[in-house]
Amino acid sequence: MTPPTARPNTTLRPLLTAWLALVALTVLSLELGQHFHGAAWLQVLVAAIIWIKGSLVARRFIEAELATPFIRNVLRAFIAFTPLALVLTAFFGPQFARWATL
Repeated sequence: MTPPTARPNTTLRPLLTAWLALVALTVLSLELGQHFHGAAWLQVLVAAIIWIKGSLVARRFIEAELATPFIRNVLRAFIAFTPLALVLTAFFGPQFARWATL
């Protein structure tokens, strides 16, 4: 017996719910930035929201689970890079900038 192969989703409902979730997360980040501007913990929360949004786009729109394991892992690393860079810049700005300078 062969295992079932993963197939692309052809319905619009998962895409619509993913899009609505992306819009809601965007509005949430705008509101958090407006009300808690300058709070030290805000960068970590925004980094988490960026990671969630990237993962959602990869799962629902790019359909990363259908890709080969290598491509899936490269995509995961790419999605994790921006939140990690945001947190490093927020907490270790001068040291991180000195390290990243050519």
